[in-house]
Amino acid sequence: MEISTLATYHCLAFVWYFFIAYSISHVTTEEPPSEVFLYGGQWKYLTVLNLVLQAVFYGVSFLADVLRLIKKLRCAKCIISSRDLLFSVLAFPVSTFVSISFWTLYTYNRELVYPKSLDGVIPLWLNHAMHTAVFPFALLEILALPHRYPAKKKGLILLGFVAFLYISWVLWIYSVTGEWVYPLFALFSPSGLAAFFAGSLVVIVSCYNFGEFLNRMIWGQSKFSS
Repeated sequence: MEISTLATYHCLAFVWYFFIAYSISHVTTEEPPSEVFLYGGQWKYLTVLNLVLQAVFYGVSFLADVLRLIKKLRCAKCIISSRDLLFSVLAFPVSTFVSISFWTLYTYNRELVYPKSLDGVIPLWLNHAMHTAVFPFALLEILALPHRYPAKKKGLILLGFVAFLYISWVLWIYSVTGEWVYPLFALFSPSGLAAFFAGSLVVIVSCYNFGEFLNRMIWGQSKFSS
């Protein structure tokens, strides 16, 4: 794909995610469900954090494209490395995980992850923008251009560290409020919850491996040297 075309695509994707993140942060209603506005607000939800992550990724991607267009290749090389690391370790695995886990749990019992009361707060189109469209966007990014993946150990350590931070955030919110971020968590014993988190980690690692596999199958071997 031509650099100018990539720049246009990445700019539009950035604007889209910025708009969605802005829209969800400004959702208002006269009688909002209380579970949305507990300690941590909307920033306790992985879905919302993922929107910010995607906006940052596409912003960095657009910057890399612009630098290449104006022939600032030395600066572009550094930004491209950051772009690829951000995509491989976080942007693709997290967006894929969000989409798969949300719709799996929603199909099983929506009250465990997205209570019906939210239908009066979050429009249907916004729900799909947050939970459905993120996966096709991630696939389109892989098809649009190759991304250099880090060494497997490094990539998984970084992904695991970020997952640990989010789990810590969830547990901290529970320690402060006595309420879980997602109603699903209340169904588990401590050991059951630990098993659930471990299973979720396995799923997101699988998402990482899936992205790496697709990138390799489409573009060939393309990795960082360290």
